[in-house]
Amino acid sequence: MPILVQHHQFHLQTDHTSYILQVMENGELGQLYYGRRIHDRTSYPDLTAREEHGAIPAWRLNRPDFQPETLKQEFASLGKGDYRDPAFQITSPDGSRISEFHYVAYQLETGKQRLAGLPSTFATDDDVQTLTLMLNDTVSQLTLALQYTVFPHQDVIVRSASFTNTGQQTLMLNRAMSSQLDLPDANYDFMQFSGSWARERHLVRSPLHSGTQRIGSLRGASSHQQNPAMILARSTTDEDHGSAFGFNLIYSGNFLDQVEVDAFGTARILIGINPEEFGWQLTPGEQFQTPEAVLSYTDAGLNQLSQQMGEFYQRHLVNPHFAQAPRPVLINNWEGTYFNFDEAKLTAIASDAKKLGIEMFVLDDGWFGHRDDDTTSLGDWDVYAQKLPNGIAHLAAKIHGMALKFGLWFEPEMISIDSDLYRAHPEWTVKTPHREMTPGRNQFVIDMANPAVVDYLYGKISRLIEDAHLDYIKWDMNRNITEAYSPTLPASQQLEFAHRYMLGVYQLYGRLTTDYPDVLFESCASGGGRFDLGMMAYAPQAWTSDDTDAVERLKIQFGTSYGYPQTMMGAHVSAVPNDQTGRITPIETRAAVAYFGDLGYELDVTKCSTAEKAAIKTQVAFYKAHRELFQQGKFYRLDSPFAGDGNVGSWQVVSADGQHAIAARYQVLNHPNPAYNRLYLRGLQADQRYRIAGNDHVYYGDELMNAGVFIPHLQDSTEGIEESFDFSARLLVIDAVEK
Repeated sequence: MPILVQHHQFHLQTDHTSYILQVMENGELGQLYYGRRIHDRTSYPDLTAREEHGAIPAWRLNRPDFQPETLKQEFASLGKGDYRDPAFQITSPDGSRISEFHYVAYQLETGKQRLAGLPSTFATDDDVQTLTLMLNDTVSQLTLALQYTVFPHQDVIVRSASFTNTGQQTLMLNRAMSSQLDLPDANYDFMQFSGSWARERHLVRSPLHSGTQRIGSLRGASSHQQNPAMILARSTTDEDHGSAFGFNLIYSGNFLDQVEVDAFGTARILIGINPEEFGWQLTPGEQFQTPEAVLSYTDAGLNQLSQQMGEFYQRHLVNPHFAQAPRPVLINNWEGTYFNFDEAKLTAIASDAKKLGIEMFVLDDGWFGHRDDDTTSLGDWDVYAQKLPNGIAHLAAKIHGMALKFGLWFEPEMISIDSDLYRAHPEWTVKTPHREMTPGRNQFVIDMANPAVVDYLYGKISRLIEDAHLDYIKWDMNRNITEAYSPTLPASQQLEFAHRYMLGVYQLYGRLTTDYPDVLFESCASGGGRFDLGMMAYAPQAWTSDDTDAVERLKIQFGTSYGYPQTMMGAHVSAVPNDQTGRITPIETRAAVAYFGDLGYELDVTKCSTAEKAAIKTQVAFYKAHRELFQQGKFYRLDSPFAGDGNVGSWQVVSADGQHAIAARYQVLNHPNPAYNRLYLRGLQADQRYRIAGNDHVYYGDELMNAGVFIPHLQDSTEGIEESFDFSARLLVIDAVEK
């Protein structure tokens, strides 16, 4: 059984890990152990041993060794002797901020139900169990339910907390984290994934130190700048060896990931909604549910950590309708036409795309209102008759008539001042009374905390889904929230706005995905500004970044792979010079990077040369032949573009049975008289014989993994050079040879 209970001790077991907690003498919960699986025992005296420290508050006079500041706690409060940052804080009507939650009971269930109103995990099989621990504060008449779900075969534990006001007075919830984990030491590296627009999720690795290290967002979105995924790894841990903890939050709004190292060298990890700009008025009978936090551990290296978490997302988070389904190869008109298009232009692109083997045409921004630039019409989700006089349904019918799927771009969470919607409902715009509005990208945010807004958007989008028989929706969000305020909320509840906004977004997503289960949603937020698990619960893939330059995408996709599988990453081939960097790279290299995700094209194929069209046709055919491997294969990071001078990066995908693999090695710049290069593969069967396409040799798996394969220099001489060898890619297609 994944969860063992005895003598107020709870042992959560996955295939390879143990998570142990207990009820302490004071009735609160203590953390004992999280790491590699250990034997179950009736007690762990060594793990509960304590040492008395002077000048530190104790629980009682007769228990000087029970000092909250030195204890590993499970969900700590503030003000009772533990001075570290707490997991929660509550203000009572008299202004006091002390809480004491004592253990009352537990409940054990098979499987896992989704949370109401929040993106969350699920399970009906896979040996999953859920433990709920009930605690109570008799003074404030508040109950706390801590939920733990154990997904044993992916070595994942999912945590959340809910607070219920069972009394007669209104309480203020000032802080409500999803998970707390106290570790006995702080000898770890903090791995975060940071950046900005067009360079999202770059790996930053630094040792923990005394004090607090944190990442988070106050932008109303998980953000380009930081990502909720976080890893703690021993300093010696690499891709293939060593211990590491992985953490993520199933949430798309303001978040906080924090590690606090105290004076005794222990580490407290807190994950949840950012307590800055948060407060929740808990009225009698009301419940507040936190988002779910994901925890995972391995002692087999970072590749293993990413793989087990990625498998978990595919099995227990992503919409099952799409989790294992092949994602279509699409063409998006945005970088090909921007706002300058009509029906004839679009159908010409679609017609040429069909001839090249592409499976879906996506119409991006500019089809609605009177939108010829980015200053107007957001919120007016009716067709722009001057561009498309026959309407979206007519265009969709023509696209479908070509045996192509048809998708449409929306930006539901935004509004333009120059729009019929703003003129009818200026109060639907997020703005603070008597303050100037701060524009971003010439647009403003619509108040998703207002149920009337959600209903309006559902009506507009659902009508277009039905009229045009949409197969796909690209849901964009191109700016963050400023002047956070909703006129639908009283003054005492304005700190609830950011979370209520996200609940409105989730409600709209939930209604649409429930009523139209065959529509594939792709999340986008000016590229990768909301690349998080909250979005993935509704939209199983996301636009990884607005930056489509192949060289920049190496770091973006490599960094993203630590927290998310490749099937979640939208990756497109665009025209050159690249619109974000101006760089000119070979179309073969652009495709070789984009293969390792959900492949698409972001260009006007009618302007491509005969040679380029031939290349695209070959690429699409190659991708389709290996689509399951590229999208669902086990992903291995081989050589990091964040290491050294960043000139080389490589990765690999391997089939579940180990019979097929594709590895890619990328080189940014060519160097004279280079070093001898070998590529060391991963994930193959040691005793299996393999052949590499284009190579006459036959290799054993252990040979390819331990001795590697020789990578010859691209340029053996300077004679006859007609084009640059910079920005090159080598693909190795590896197949097992029959014994």
